[in-house]
Amino acid sequence: MLSLRLRRPASAPPVRGAALGPARPLDTALLGVVATLLLFGLVMVFSATIALPDSPRFAGYTRTHFLLRHAVALALGTGAAVLLFVLPLKVWQRLAPWLFGLGLVLLVLVLVPGVGKMVYGARRWLSLYLLNLQPSELMKLFVVLYAADYTVRKQEWMHRFSKGFLPMATAMACVGLLLLLQPDLGAFAVMVAIAMGVLFIGGVNIRMFSGLAATLLATFLALIWLSPWRRERIFAYLDPFGEENAFGRGYQLSHSLIAFGRGELFGVGLGGSVEKLYYLPEAHTDFLLAVIGEELGLVGVLIVVALFFWLVRRAFEIGRQAVALERIFAGLVAKGIGAWIGVQAFINMGVSMGLLPTKGLTLPFVSYGGSAILVNCLAAVLLVRIDYENRCLMRGGRV
Repeated sequence: MLSLRLRRPASAPPVRGAALGPARPLDTALLGVVATLLLFGLVMVFSATIALPDSPRFAGYTRTHFLLRHAVALALGTGAAVLLFVLPLKVWQRLAPWLFGLGLVLLVLVLVPGVGKMVYGARRWLSLYLLNLQPSELMKLFVVLYAADYTVRKQEWMHRFSKGFLPMATAMACVGLLLLLQPDLGAFAVMVAIAMGVLFIGGVNIRMFSGLAATLLATFLALIWLSPWRRERIFAYLDPFGEENAFGRGYQLSHSLIAFGRGELFGVGLGGSVEKLYYLPEAHTDFLLAVIGEELGLVGVLIVVALFFWLVRRAFEIGRQAVALERIFAGLVAKGIGAWIGVQAFINMGVSMGLLPTKGLTLPFVSYGGSAILVNCLAAVLLVRIDYENRCLMRGGRV
């Protein structure tokens, strides 16, 4: 809890670190893991999409269409990350409320006919010609920044309902309403997890937090029950191979499980997936892990899980160090990013493996998606920047 944050833990490294050894300005291990996930995703997206032009739906595309678009998004994300690395966290803190407001404006624009782009019955994209911008992806990062800044500003009121909890709940309710109008329940679930995680770490009253958790659970259950197609997804999830589900709502999940089964321990080999050949819809986005499981087997999936585990753990370590250095906003941002990546990766993996009901969420840093890759790169550079500032302070420098 941040109520105890101003007392540096006894185990925390000293601020002036003459004994810390040679300075390493950047966390090369963190950069290496992020780069590995991004490049691995590029390879797997190419593998999952190389045969798509053989189907009538994608007949006008070349075999490298998705690879090139993904590579462009990766280049844009990397370029933006390099440029934004120079911004100190105090600048991000000043911009946090404005970025949150910008996110709300973009979520409204998406719903305007003729402005927002509709795909598969969902209105979630703004066309920028070079790529389709998905505001909900940007909003995940903006929610991390806003929740961290809000918690720092309202720290003395976090135990009060009206002054501490209610304003943040109202802001998230506005975000939720706009996302449900798209509709995008998956993105809303991730943002709620981010906001709740930051508030919990920030010291919100535990009774209030428990009440909020119960209310949100009841709300999500009501949304599912009152929506026939969401109910069908739940029933399909419970029995994907049932006669009434195998060619309906359970089609994706059943073929995802078949892909994992075919992969066994070491997989059928890179490029050898059969399920990606028109059997498994959206194999390059929501169900890319199934292709990984089929081509690289259990070993490949475990490596991906291990990389995400290391990344989330490192994000929380960076956040803990920032808090120990009395950099509360930076610490909350790092932990918020860790919670975001961890929750979204867990949901995507759980859906692909049949542990959770089907939900349209990509695997961070890996799945195809221009907006997601761009925002993931920005989240990664924020982690690197926070760690960089931590290292500077620990060696007596300034940020």
